[in-house]
Amino acid sequence: MGPVLNGLMKLQSVENRLRAEKAKLSRCRRNVIIQENLIRNLQNALEAKKEETQLTKVQFDRLELELKSREETIAKLRTSLNSAKTNKEYAALLTQLNTTKADNSKIESQSLELLKDIETDETECKEILKQIEEQKQTLEQTRKDSEALVEKYQASIDTIQKEWDEIAQSIPKVPLETFNRVAETYDGLAVTYVEDHDGSYSCGGCFMGVPAESVNMLLTRDDIIRCPNCTRILVFDEANAS
Repeated sequence: MGPVLNGLMKLQSVENRLRAEKAKLSRCRRNVIIQENLIRNLQNALEAKKEETQLTKVQFDRLELELKSREETIAKLRTSLNSAKTNKEYAALLTQLNTTKADNSKIESQSLELLKDIETDETECKEILKQIEEQKQTLEQTRKDSEALVEKYQASIDTIQKEWDEIAQSIPKVPLETFNRVAETYDGLAVTYVEDHDGSYSCGGCFMGVPAESVNMLLTRDDIIRCPNCTRILVFDEANAS
């Protein structure tokens, strides 16, 4: 393997480390975002529950007003009942009174159910508020931990990046550009070994077959040979050659 392919292999090794550290940094920052989203979702749930509670209270107040009005009606019916002059008038007033009482009983039941709903919703609001406070504390700790880790990972990334830049300077422009393009396609995995299966060969990246002439070129020339299927840059592992 010549200096170009050797350089690309070294660059691949550093690229792997660089992307691994960047992934750690990304996860570290994402943990903060996740906590922030949890709090935001809880706050949205709290607002929705408050709105639901308010609507239920409006319904409850409306029924209470209706009950008050009906109680006044019952009082008037009782007065009229006492002053009824005929049996027919008395019977009609009594029927109306009993009907109103029955309707009132249904409304009172509805009011009680609404009151239970209000109490349940208010309890849920308190629970959500408690969760929000707990998540805020978790977020604060996550931020502190993240800040320390971000500094650590960034320092490591800067060091590895310098190593990457130094190796990249030793690689000609065209092979380096090819490496970068393939690396972007395969999340940094631009270079892969050709695997030898007792005389037949496959790409270590996509496991598809590699022509023998490509392998011969890798053994005799210091040129970029790419997998015909996945386009990764191929290198031959001479140490394990049969």
